[in-house]
Amino acid sequence: MSVPELSVVVPVFNERDNVAPLVDEIVAALRGRIAFEIVYVDDHSSDDSLAVLKALQARVPELRVLHHVTQSGQSTAVRNGVKAARGAWIATLDGDGQNDPADIPKLLDARAQADAGTKLFAGWRVNRQDSGSKRWASKAANAIRRRLLRDDTPDTGCGIKLFEREAFLDLPYFDHMHRYLPALMQRAGWKTVSVPVNHRARGAGVSKYNNLNRALVGIADLRGVAWLIRRAKRTAVQELSND
Repeated sequence: MSVPELSVVVPVFNERDNVAPLVDEIVAALRGRIAFEIVYVDDHSSDDSLAVLKALQARVPELRVLHHVTQSGQSTAVRNGVKAARGAWIATLDGDGQNDPADIPKLLDARAQADAGTKLFAGWRVNRQDSGSKRWASKAANAIRRRLLRDDTPDTGCGIKLFEREAFLDLPYFDHMHRYLPALMQRAGWKTVSVPVNHRARGAGVSKYNNLNRALVGIADLRGVAWLIRRAKRTAVQELSND
């Protein structure tokens, strides 16, 4: 089996009606353009998302399916998908279908125009299709995060991102880390770019988050990431020859 250039990692929990349409859109966006694989990580869904994924493998050879034996959250699902991925670069999408796979080529084009020091291309939802309360909460959270972390990123909550696998796996891991990838990449010495992308209303299912639980978790996370940034140490490393 040939090694793909790109691995598309999709964490999913109870999204059985969104699985097949999203897989088909990923295939339509990438097949014939780049060698790719799709790595779905089922976070111990209580519906039949896993059965739907297994059935799809019969007609989508690029599809791989991982399953958490206990529910572990989105960040763990993303990280386990990246660890299992065979591509040197990773694209992520939320499993609810609100990210548009047709934007993945746009992120690839942005990578082609960037220098080698840029390791993350983050989607920026310029036309959010969420409820008013969710948009307001996200705007407030982004403002607080940008002021505290100084990551110069307008939208870290967008699920569609493109990043180098090796750089990602070198980042400190913690629950909810997927919301802070620009700041963590910059902490590691890499540059990041925000790319405007499409955003769609949820077609089926229900959101797994609400504004209150996002806020409560976010306060602790922001303090933790700010601490990591303050304690970061970087230096170039030289290997000496034995001549």
